[in-house]
Amino acid sequence: MSVKNPLGEKISQLRQSREMSQDELAKASNNDVELIDKLENGALVPSLTPLFNIARALGVRLGTFLDDAPQNGPVLVKSGKSKHVVRFSGKCSNCKESSLEFNSLAADKQDRHMEPFIIDVHPQKGEHPLSSHEGEEFIYVLEGEIEILYGKETYNLEAGDSIYYDSVVPHDLHAVDEDAQIMAVVYTPY
Repeated sequence: MSVKNPLGEKISQLRQSREMSQDELAKASNNDVELIDKLENGALVPSLTPLFNIARALGVRLGTFLDDAPQNGPVLVKSGKSKHVVRFSGKCSNCKESSLEFNSLAADKQDRHMEPFIIDVHPQKGEHPLSSHEGEEFIYVLEGEIEILYGKETYNLEAGDSIYYDSVVPHDLHAVDEDAQIMAVVYTPY
């Protein structure tokens, strides 16, 4: 599923509004300028960790990349079917396919402090490198089985299981053998 993500245009707009070059954003977010260029041009399915760093460098919440028209009142999502779906590659730096599909449950909610998602997690072959970022995550497994690598520990979770952890500890979340679905609530200070 090679769908162009709307994130690139949003990142470019925010970067330009702050009068930053791609090189300056790359340095501020601890990323390669090539990654910034590929993200902005929609040529790369981004992984989540670089986006946390880009959001921080731009001084915005991660959810800002999903927002269209911020609103003050409640945000309603029926049956977990959000109109805001963002696809991520996991930790693969050059992937064109998505291993994580984030359905935002709070897109457009102005001044939110949490980012709730329903995430479809597709199995990914190969290594599962750990990454970290500031904040906390709550994961609840809706379907399937996921494995969470957290520091030196490994946790296998099935439908009905949950875990809450500090995101500053290096971690990775992936489907074990088949597609899985989770609800995740992510908090990142900015």
